[in-house]
Amino acid sequence: MKFTFLLVLVAYSEAATFNINNKDGGPIWIGIQGNPGKENLANGGFKLPQGESRTLYAADDWAGRFWSRTWCYEDQGNHCLTGDCGNVVECNGAGGTPPATLIEFTLKGYGGLDYYDISLVDGYNSMASVEPINGQGDGGQYSCKKAQCATQINSICPGELQVHNEDNSVVIACNSACNAFHTDEYCCSGSHSTPETCKSSDWPTNYPAIFKNACPDAYSYAYDDHKSTFTCKASEYTINFGAA
Repeated sequence: MKFTFLLVLVAYSEAATFNINNKDGGPIWIGIQGNPGKENLANGGFKLPQGESRTLYAADDWAGRFWSRTWCYEDQGNHCLTGDCGNVVECNGAGGTPPATLIEFTLKGYGGLDYYDISLVDGYNSMASVEPINGQGDGGQYSCKKAQCATQINSICPGELQVHNEDNSVVIACNSACNAFHTDEYCCSGSHSTPETCKSSDWPTNYPAIFKNACPDAYSYAYDDHKSTFTCKASEYTINFGAA
């Protein structure tokens, strides 16, 4: 009897490439969370020294988010003061504790396009940018263009939204209004759960306007104007944390 043995190689066909750069003022820890059913790349996170880069590969239909964890301490149980995911280096499926600047992807989404954005809906902790390399688009404002949040929002964050380091000497992040006050109005929940009933212009203070004016490319709250989603067809993306 003749047996035929087949070697099945599991690999990404037409894999997507993410080049992640630390342009911050010190070391950061990268957090990564795949959407349900998608891989948590690099087991969900890794340390990235100042000025260094790391390249990751993903399936060409990957979807998920990246964020920067800052003020991290190995000698305090791998705890990060911003974006922490449970006192571990590899988040392994856990999301980051707000506030944190998020870079979100859906590759090969509707119409075969890649969708990417920067979100400040969960607050802000770092400047960030994402840019497709050699992408194919239609030339529009949100087609294959660099999306960035290049303003240091911590320096303009209202006092009631500020998050400080351990001795309260430095503002290290800026909360969303939802995370700071936990009301239905600011969280777009309960009786304010629709775009019609949750307009930041109607809030006692229009906090999202602060984020939007500082970083026009980024989403500022749950029912932002939806003009901050970028699309492209690309196999490679550059992600910067710190100087965008």
